[in-house]
Parts: sequence; structure tokens; C-alpha cells
Amino acid sequence: MPSETIITEKMVYGGDCIAKIDGKTVFVPYAIPGEKLEVEIIKENRDYSVAKIVNILEPSPNRVEPFCKYYGLCGGCNMQHISDAHQKELRKSILEDAFFREGVVLPEVKVISASPRGYRTRFQFHDGGMMQKLSNSIVPIENCPCASEEINKYLSEIPFDQRPKGRIHVFGSEKIVSIPEDYDKIIIADDSVAQKRLAEKKSRPQAGKRVNGKKIKQIRPRFEGTVSVPVNSCTVRLCGKDIAFDVQGFFQSNLDVLEETIPKITEGLGGKNVLDMYAGCGTFSVFLADLFENVVLVEHNRDALVFAEQNLTGKKHESFGLSGETWTKYHAETFVGRNGGFDAAVVDPPRSGMEKSVRRWLSESGIPSIRSLSCDIATQARDVKFLVQNGYSLKELYLLDFYPQTGHIESLAVLEK
Repeated sequence: MPSETIITEKMVYGGDCIAKIDGKTVFVPYAIPGEKLEVEIIKENRDYSVAKIVNILEPSPNRVEPFCKYYGLCGGCNMQHISDAHQKELRKSILEDAFFREGVVLPEVKVISASPRGYRTRFQFHDGGMMQKLSNSIVPIENCPCASEEINKYLSEIPFDQRPKGRIHVFGSEKIVSIPEDYDKIIIADDSVAQKRLAEKKSRPQAGKRVNGKKIKQIRPRFEGTVSVPVNSCTVRLCGKDIAFDVQGFFQSNLDVLEETIPKITEGLGGKNVLDMYAGCGTFSVFLADLFENVVLVEHNRDALVFAEQNLTGKKHESFGLSGETWTKYHAETFVGRNGGFDAAVVDPPRSGMEKSVRRWLSESGIPSIRSLSCDIATQARDVKFLVQNGYSLKELYLLDFYPQTGHIESLAVLEK
């Protein structure tokens, strides 16, 4: 296919730049806005095309030499060719665009960031390496400039052919406090262990079923269904508090940015009741418990709630191992009737954003302050728009720069009524 000459326009979510060829949108990975490029179309779709760079005719002044020898091969980073400062500006503009598309008037977007290298404490390795970009092949990495020192120590000391096979989760940080000081500060969790526990649970006789002619009686544990494995447990110290979690579950990879974010979430809050919706292992509840008389945690993942219970030992709280939809439908008004309304809410949903019922309940709740975190800019903008249309004001919006060198964007919206 013959090459084409283009001038790239803006960068879009994910890190690709767009351009036009005969009126059709073309996505160009590893480009920077304003560059003149010679490209070749590698994929044609009805509404758009994907191109690869053949030659950089007029590079952006913000183009730099990537610092990792695996860049472009490993599927991890896609913005190392851009200066660190300009990367942040691009991610900020992409976040702003998402809100502009929803018609939300923005305050000045602020950025919370830390070191652009050596920040990542959490990895998934496949057969000892990283997945190759757009492929199922394995890249046998020896070092990752974005990884923590502890992760790189593991990579340097364990030869590729001696690393565990299959998918494993590795968490390494100087902030780990759950293992003796003379051990390397790293925890390796094998997926097969939890999968075995889950299989064993499913194979156990269920209440109400008959085995050898006898009806099984079983008391439902408070957190029935959990498959947490003790050897996968990890505790880190953040902002002076110890927080435990399962390495195979979700936990932020950039602990430095997380420590900068926590005070922004809790700033100015206090009162009787606070809601931590999609609470996970209680990372934010641990700090909210110092500011409120009672913390309510709602989290459908009961594995995570087991750790939340541990993290909130001695603090007044209530935990609900339920989806947000179920809690708002069956439990929210009962709690309010018994304890009074909420003085604040922290909402940290999955990529799909708040459930419709959660958005609706929050908008009708009268909660004076809502702090909304999100790992997806489109659903964050959608959810904030709904709350703004129902009487809330967007006071502050932060770009949480958890993943330098990538197009991934997280954000924090501060809403008040």
C-alpha cells in the first residue's frame, strides 16, 4: 500500500494521534500532535483507519528518544517518545476534552504527579515476561525503567527461564511492611493458587442440596464466596497508616501519587456518616474513619471486604458485600432512617462508572460533598454531568497521573451541593 503524508492533529484517549486522509480519520500510534509524518495504512475500517509511521518528516519539539530498549515491543508504555512535561499536558487536554464533550463547565484542571520513572510497584507477568504489544508473544524483559527498585531486583536476580510459568502478580515496594526487614520487599502471587481455592469452594456441597439422602445444612458466612489466599496478602504503609490487600486483587501501582491523592480526597471533610461506595479493601475508609463517627463501605467484591474489615479494626463502620445497585435499592434508606444522612461520599467505581441507580440515589440524597474518582474519563465525565444537572457544582478536577509514559488517565472530581 502506498504511503501518505499527513499532519497529526490532537491526541485522543489511549495515546494515538488522529489525522485525516481524504476526509477519513486515521489513528497513528507513537505520533505527537503537529508532526508531519509519512505513514502507511495497516488497517482499514468503515469509519476509520490505523496507520504506522514510516518516516518522521517534521518532528515535534517535544519528541525525545525512548529510554527503554523494549519500547514499542512490550505492551506496557506508549508515550515514552514524548517529553515528560508534554505528556502531562496531553493527558490533561484529553481529560478536558472528555468533559467538554459532555457540556460540563470545568474549573482549571490540576495535576497530581510524582516521578515519571521507577514508579510502578504492581505487575502481571506471563510466563516470566511481559505480553508483546498486539500479540500473544512474550517479551523476556530483564529490566523495566518504570518499575520499582524491588521489581527490578527480582527481574535481575531471577533468570527468565527460572521465573514462574503462567500468569503471576508481583508487587514490590519499599512501603511494604508485612514481611521481615531482611526479606526483599516483594510479594509474588500465583493465579493458580486462588483458582484452586475457588474450584474447591465450588465443589463443596451447597446448603439445601442432598448428599447421601441427607439435606445439607450450612450457615452462610458473612463474606461467603471469598477465595483470598493468605500467602498473597500484602500490607503497605501509606500516609502513616498500614493497609492490607490481596496482591491478586486491585491496588494502585503508583503509591507516591496515591499518597498525594489521599489528602485531596479527605480535605475539608468531617461529620457523622460517610459513604465509601466501591470501597475495595478500604484504602480511603481507613483515613475517613479518623474524620467521621461512622464509615459505610459498599463493595461487591467480598474478597476485598475481608481486607477492609482488617484495615478498619477498632473503627466504627458498617460493611456491605453488595453491588451499589443492590445497596441503594434495599439498604440505603434503611441506614439513613436509622442513623441519619451522609455528610460526604467517596465514590471510586470500576471502568464502567457508577451504576445508574447509584447516580440517581446520589443525586437525590442531598449529600453535601462527593469525591468521585475514576479510571475512565468518559464514564467520569458522564457521571459528573448527571450530578451537575441535578444540583451539584464541580469545584475541582484533578488529573491523577498514576501511569506516566502511557495514555492511561485517572481523575478526581470534587463536587459540592
